[in-house]
Amino acid sequence: MAKIIPFKAFRPPRNMVHLVASRSFVSYSRSGLTHKLSTNPYSFIHIINPEFGDQKKTKSNTVSRFKKVRDKINQFIAEGTFVQDKEESLYVYRQKFRGNVFTGIIAGASIDDYENGVIKKHEHTILKREVIFKNYLETTDMNAEPVLMTYPDNDRIKEVLERQLESAPEYDYMSANSACHQFWKISDPEDIKVIQEQFVDFNALYIADGHHRCASSNLLGHEMRRNNPNHTGNEKYNFLMSFFVPESELNILEFNRVVEDLNGLSDTEFLSKLDEFFDVTKLAVKAFKPKSYNQIGMYLSNTWYALDAKIGTFDQNHPVEKLDVSILSKNILEPILGIGDLRKDRRVQFLGARNDTQVLTKLVDSGKMKVAFALHPVTIDQLKNVADMHSHMPPKSTYIEPKIRSGLALYKISE
Repeated sequence: MAKIIPFKAFRPPRNMVHLVASRSFVSYSRSGLTHKLSTNPYSFIHIINPEFGDQKKTKSNTVSRFKKVRDKINQFIAEGTFVQDKEESLYVYRQKFRGNVFTGIIAGASIDDYENGVIKKHEHTILKREVIFKNYLETTDMNAEPVLMTYPDNDRIKEVLERQLESAPEYDYMSANSACHQFWKISDPEDIKVIQEQFVDFNALYIADGHHRCASSNLLGHEMRRNNPNHTGNEKYNFLMSFFVPESELNILEFNRVVEDLNGLSDTEFLSKLDEFFDVTKLAVKAFKPKSYNQIGMYLSNTWYALDAKIGTFDQNHPVEKLDVSILSKNILEPILGIGDLRKDRRVQFLGARNDTQVLTKLVDSGKMKVAFALHPVTIDQLKNVADMHSHMPPKSTYIEPKIRSGLALYKISE
């Protein structure tokens, strides 16, 4: 049984949303970030980077910095850049990007569902990062970036959403990357009730992106419960802002890997060691993407290879061990290239799938990297199997779309 709630979002006025909403802060280059902050005073990026142009800056990830963020949020509200809705609502966000159409619901998800396992995860979280973001949420009192979750396709929910989509959207604009963004508000109590009742029937929801944000909201919610003698369970801190997309519309892409050296091996020695784990096929192509599971593409010294994992070199029955990212780590990165901790080893880098195989070849051909590995994407069923078994994928196993814009809706935690 999953519980979701409506809320009164703080949102940009219709004529300002294209100026306010932004990509994730980390997706900007340094020059792109400077240009955005210099030319657009309304960008949400000013909230994430509240000291742009200041000579004296606070230390990152500290309460002092988070107070600056809070002050910038309050400034945006005072200036009318964000205005709070008067009624509790669910929100529909639709994104059209590169031939894909994603339509989902922005709502509050229960931290109790996270605690009792209804909300399932497939990645490890790091307590230090959980605490940092918990402190951020506590200080700013606003959740501005929803956790991306997925739910089973549901005809009744689809019916309600399709009816909403027939009306004029609150927002309808195109961003610089040619993505179309549309946004509707569901305020009708009956429509909200129908959607909530359908979620009650779901035995599981799956985190697609935002594991640390989810864990941090859970930490904060329980802390606020302990500190509130009049706690009822209905306070907004019992929920976290989430963006729910049906399973059929989730787009899971691969995260490829590039490594800067062969751990002291020559090309010949390296290829010879691969024979123990893979059938290695040299390819006469300029680019290659794996065509099936348990096949890895490799680019080395101007040549592409297909690496087909040999039966018996991995556990075909384990939801994690049979993933291609695990096969790569267990049979190449760890034993041959000496890369044991993907989170800390600087010799390995990750490239999301929007960086195609041509980017891999360029990095190797330039001499910046020695070898590149192209992977087959994880499926939604594989992701769910891992989560259902309470297992965890290796770091950077999935690149999942849609990527919702920051600043479209803000969720006040203390209401």
